[in-house]
Amino acid sequence: MNIKKILQGTTILSLVIALSVSQGCKKSFLDTAGSSGTTAQLFWKTQADATSAVNAMYADLHNWNDIAFASIAVESMGSDDVTKGSVPTDASFMNEYRNFSVTAGEGQLEGFWSGMYANINFANQILANVPAINMDASLKARYLAEAKFIRAYDYFRLLRAFGNIPLRLHPPKTAADYNLAQTPAAQVWAQIETDLTDAAGVLPTTYSATDVGHVTKGAALALHAKVALYQKKWSDAANYSNQVISSGVYSLFSNYEKMFRTQNKNNSESIFEIQCMLIPNHPDWSNSQYSQVQMPRVSEAAGGWGFNDPSQSLIDAFETGDPRLKGTVIFTGQTTPEGDVIDASAPNPYYNLKSYVPFAEYVSGFNQGCQQDKMVLRYADVLLMNAEANNELGNTATALADLEQVRARAREGNPAILPPVITTDQAALRTAIQHERRVELGMEFERHFDVIRWGLGSQIFGPLGFVAGKSEVWPIPQNEIDLSGGLLKQNPGYN
Repeated sequence: MNIKKILQGTTILSLVIALSVSQGCKKSFLDTAGSSGTTAQLFWKTQADATSAVNAMYADLHNWNDIAFASIAVESMGSDDVTKGSVPTDASFMNEYRNFSVTAGEGQLEGFWSGMYANINFANQILANVPAINMDASLKARYLAEAKFIRAYDYFRLLRAFGNIPLRLHPPKTAADYNLAQTPAAQVWAQIETDLTDAAGVLPTTYSATDVGHVTKGAALALHAKVALYQKKWSDAANYSNQVISSGVYSLFSNYEKMFRTQNKNNSESIFEIQCMLIPNHPDWSNSQYSQVQMPRVSEAAGGWGFNDPSQSLIDAFETGDPRLKGTVIFTGQTTPEGDVIDASAPNPYYNLKSYVPFAEYVSGFNQGCQQDKMVLRYADVLLMNAEANNELGNTATALADLEQVRARAREGNPAILPPVITTDQAALRTAIQHERRVELGMEFERHFDVIRWGLGSQIFGPLGFVAGKSEVWPIPQNEIDLSGGLLKQNPGYN
């Protein structure tokens, strides 16, 4: 399945399926007739239909609510690693996430909720309808496994953002199916783990060139390791991350900064990334705005909106000489590694280099940086998860070895910087691993949730406005509560 076909998948599917709207309690439908005249009743008949549906599921991952403003607000803003960016009057609501003052009516909450349930709906449609299609059995099994991974991935994002959420495992069939109560978090975690176990048992280790970008066994195992980490299931986290490490499929990319450039998509370190592409003559299909909203806010036509900028706190966290600083932060008034001069008069001192696309790659008429993938899981993250789990299990030598691999790549052969961590004290090593996650994964939408799962929200985010017993999750969107007739209950501490 060609990646170009994946990226234009929503157009291929083209309103063919009567997909119920994805939100927890909203009843609405897309039209049932596509441009070809095919109706929902005639869909789900052939292998090509199954392929179109899978394409559409992947294409939905790079829409606005998944990787642009809503994701930035919910998954990145509540952190000491970032500032709002842009100019003070532009999207000032982002500051409500940064200072933990957001209320249930703020629109990005609804956008994120809707985006996640839209993806889940695509997956549920596939899981409900593809089994009955007469098609290649191995491809059918793979498609179902891919849908289970995507469903697990989106429930993981919802769960860590909102806590108790509705768990929908089937497309709605009756009026009652549209309005579901929240499911206890433990039950959602269990379903995520079941889906990932099922997916890992079927998905291939690698793909041929035409199918690169589909989820793999390694992706299912890596996400399962992260899910276990959030639940403090240290043995499981170590086990699943060990399987990724021992597979021999992945390795640390030699150049930290170059790892995130478009020319190095799906490199040796990438385990799962959301595929984005500039498709010539089709700007509507080239619709990712992940990069555009974060690109430097400069006068060049290729510049972006300048949101979600690195903070001074993140910059200060890097050890002296750490090359990852210049692989993470664009400094206003300086030249990027790719040769773009960032105007000193730009409104922000720093921008996110990991979402940056060189200005020469801009094509008029297309979103700036629409070809930039979003990295979701990479090998360095797995090594650090393995280090964290093994440290908690008392396996100090393994934890130190994992940590050293990440630091060794970062020092780029310069023994004078980033000395190996040698402490065998569990608490000190825990702190070292937490520090390494911050600088290694800076600007990759991990810091907010890492700090909260470590139980350090008050300590680290307290000066920003974090309130213990409340700010561990965001409020349930008020619109969803209203549509449910009060069946959905607001999270503690929010009005």
